[in-house]
Formats: sequence, C-alpha cells, structure tokens
Amino acid sequence: MNLVCTPGNDVEATTGKAAAGATLILFTTGLGTPTGNPICPVIKIATNSALALRMPDIIDIDTGSIITLEKTVEQMGAEILDFCIKVAGGYIIPKAVQLGQDDFISWK
Repeated sequence: MNLVCTPGNDVEATTGKAAAGATLILFTTGLGTPTGNPICPVIKIATNSALALRMPDIIDIDTGSIITLEKTVEQMGAEILDFCIKVAGGYIIPKAVQLGQDDFISWK
C-alpha cells in the first residue's frame, strides 16, 4: 500500500494515483462525482444511502448503513475488501468502467 498526496480535484487525484501505480482506486464521494480512469478501475463508494439511491448508475458501494447503525465499520470494511477482491479477479466490473468514464487530467 502506498500513500499518495494528490491534488484535491477529483480527476487530477485519480490520475495521480494511477500514475503512482494504483491497480484499484477506491473513490469516496458524498456528492456523486462521475469520474473514472482509463487505466485503473475506479470503485465509487457513497458516503450516504440517499446518494446511492439517487445515483445507482455510478455508485458501486453504499456505506450509508454505517450511519443508520445497520452495519459496523468493520462489517462494511469487510464488504469493501470482498468487493475489491472480486474486481481485481475480474468477477465484478465497476460502474465507472462499464460506463466508459475514462477521465484524465495532468497537473495544472
């Protein structure tokens, strides 16, 4: 695992992570930024269920069940890890890949 300091802009950040060698990007969003990356699958994680219900076409994982106390952080973490393993194994294709969201921006 590598910790990468990238710009705050969503597309610049995913570009920087892919350039640093990321093989999967977990992109948390509270607003539903529709972004992907041409060389690295982006898994979009909604921070709340309202967003996941409003934008099911771009959200892969809904973590709102932590807020409603239906799941613990540990349970949700295990689900996210399982999802990542399935994506890495080719069993699940993230929605950004399905939608062809191939965004790329170099640093400004």
